[in-house]
Amino acid sequence: MLTQRKPLLLSALVLALSLTACQRPDAKNKDKTGPSATLQIAAEDVVTVGSNGLIGGPVLTGSIQAARRADLRAEVAAVVLQVTKDNGEPVRQGDVIVRLDSTAIRDNLTSAEEALRAATQSFEQTERVLQRQRTLNQQGMTSMQALEDAELRRNAAQSELAAARARVVSAKQQMTRTEIKAPFDGVVSERKVSVGDTVQVGREIVKVVDPRSLRFEGQVSADRLGEIRVGQAVALRVNGVSEGEYSAKLERIDAAANPTTRQVEVMARFDNPAQAPKVAGLYAEGRVNTGAKSALVLAESSLVRQGEEAFVWRLDGDRLKKVSVQLGERDARRGEWVIQSGLKLGDEVLRSPAGQLADGQALRRAGQKTPPVAAASSASAAQR
Repeated sequence: MLTQRKPLLLSALVLALSLTACQRPDAKNKDKTGPSATLQIAAEDVVTVGSNGLIGGPVLTGSIQAARRADLRAEVAAVVLQVTKDNGEPVRQGDVIVRLDSTAIRDNLTSAEEALRAATQSFEQTERVLQRQRTLNQQGMTSMQALEDAELRRNAAQSELAAARARVVSAKQQMTRTEIKAPFDGVVSERKVSVGDTVQVGREIVKVVDPRSLRFEGQVSADRLGEIRVGQAVALRVNGVSEGEYSAKLERIDAAANPTTRQVEVMARFDNPAQAPKVAGLYAEGRVNTGAKSALVLAESSLVRQGEEAFVWRLDGDRLKKVSVQLGERDARRGEWVIQSGLKLGDEVLRSPAGQLADGQALRRAGQKTPPVAAASSASAAQR
């Protein structure tokens, strides 16, 4: 009996080892994630093919500028005593932004007022003398020469009085110029002086802009001038602003091109000024909607290149399909390609395909329940 059991135990051991060796590769293949595995995708992994009517339209380059802006300069030579507003602070019309030393100008005003007082007294005295000379001349008690001399002195005093009044007005104006005031409601965009600085006539002191009047000021190539006209829609992208595109309309096209760059100045106003950028000087780029072409477009990140060919991974129900596409021109500003063939409006493709993908590979969207058939198949495989 013992002799018979040994061959049986040895045979059972060999059979178990054989089964284990046969099952290991299957287990590895079962756990391995490859192209045949179901692809799990989320909503942000999918992009819908859209249409763009701006492809091929003239490109505008420029910056955001305020229509109402003022460069306030010194009108008198003086020392800066006070700076009441700094960069970015709002101001109301008439607010004092910078105050200059008015000591010397005040002395000039006092001197001019004293000169005016003396000129007034001199004029009044010569006027009385003239009236007396006229009375005496009518009575025959003085000569015509004396009357003419009195009249000449009165006229000279009158001229001096007018000059003295002008000097007083000028001195008062100089006094008002020692206070740099805001010409309109806005924001201080650039302050160029500090307390203690000595400013000369004509030196720039501060800039004030009205943020409610911001607009796009740019240039367009003279070669594309025939494609644009006032009133056309413009899509603008502003550097440093992440709100996407802004809608604007062409409001002015200059009649002359720059002789050096051969570019023509244009101006576009935002459709919604309340939502326009609030910072002047930002670089901006736009494209005019000429209405001449409307094409399917797709971001470059969705395209896969193989030599000179390009394809995308399109979602076809619960399967992934590899679709060859023919590309047109590229919009360098937005990074989009024109799709001439291979896709239609509304198709869904992978936004940024990566990894091992296969044509016909099963896919499942995030939140989608596992189909009952697939669940039953999994249970049957588990029982086996």
